[in-house]
Amino acid sequence: MKRVTVFGATGSVGQSALDLIGRDPEFYDVVALTGGRNVAQLAKDAVRFKADVAITCYDDMAAELRDLLFGTGIEVASGDAAIAEAATRPADWTLSAIVGAAGLVPGLTALQQGNTLALANKESLVTAGPLLMQTAADHGATILPVDSEHSAIFQGLVGEDMAAVERIIITASGGAFRDWPLEKLATATLAQASSHPNWDMGQRITIDSASMFNKAMELIETKEFFGIDPAKIEVLVHRESLVHALVGFTDGALMAHVGPPDMRHAIGYALHWPDRGHVPVERLDLAKVGQLSFEAPDHTRFPALDLAADVMRTGGLSGAVFNAAKESALDGFIDGRIGFLDMSRVVAATIDKILASEGLQKAQIVLDDVLEIDALARVRADEVMRNIG
Repeated sequence: MKRVTVFGATGSVGQSALDLIGRDPEFYDVVALTGGRNVAQLAKDAVRFKADVAITCYDDMAAELRDLLFGTGIEVASGDAAIAEAATRPADWTLSAIVGAAGLVPGLTALQQGNTLALANKESLVTAGPLLMQTAADHGATILPVDSEHSAIFQGLVGEDMAAVERIIITASGGAFRDWPLEKLATATLAQASSHPNWDMGQRITIDSASMFNKAMELIETKEFFGIDPAKIEVLVHRESLVHALVGFTDGALMAHVGPPDMRHAIGYALHWPDRGHVPVERLDLAKVGQLSFEAPDHTRFPALDLAADVMRTGGLSGAVFNAAKESALDGFIDGRIGFLDMSRVVAATIDKILASEGLQKAQIVLDDVLEIDALARVRADEVMRNIG
């Protein structure tokens, strides 16, 4: 049996993973499941999969989770330390699907055990890419990308020499506001930003898609995971969300990964790797699809892309600042403190503030530095938002 742990089990990616695991329950031994406030779902899944431990990241939800699991024999815990401890438990495959920088420590801890880490948490590579990759190398661990774009790139590079890669193209749907007049974006509401034309995702990633901050994160992830020159990474708007990424080679060939907009494909690839197993996703009828469209992104509409380019040029701890400011700005938009267009302004101003006072260039990135600059960036971002308000 393959021992598996799922961090972020109650989110959309975690639920998709459990859907796959549940189709072959005799093959998997579920070690730990973690979640947030949806403890009813967490308890239900813990019982269904006979998990050893169920953990909520919120201490104030622990009592309810204990009540739900009373008499089942399933261990219950809460808080960040408990999640990190769960990462030390023997597992063959760990999915990191926690949203936000909170996913960094448990992911690093899993790698320190020599595990295979299926990485859906964008923030780990954005905030501490060199540290994550070095930790995996030091402990003989494996990182498998679970973002649909990076899984597509990974699959396109199987058997290839990175020296022959000329460019990498990641695609973006364009999100909820891809056709809105620019002058209307300032009036975009939370409800409007929380609706995606193609993908069924959680609220935060859906809003990040509308602002294209998710694609900005993915640009940085691509640089960090594949070790490629940022000048060789491109973004195209692809409305159909069927081509997830393309890899271009020195002979002019483009290898495209084509599949339905269903996260179970990327998750399933990582779950079965290095083999290919059956994944119950739609089989595309290309004649029915008819045509595929591509267009260059509008950088005026999506300023997050230019911010990502700056981060990749600066390197060091700039990714941690970028991410912390982005998370804070997203909180501000969700809470109604700032408008949709203000999010990119908050991130840019926060980076400028910290660049003016702190050295972000580090010869070696260590966890304490990442956590310290993350905390500082959130303070500075809140200051910026108070001034906007």
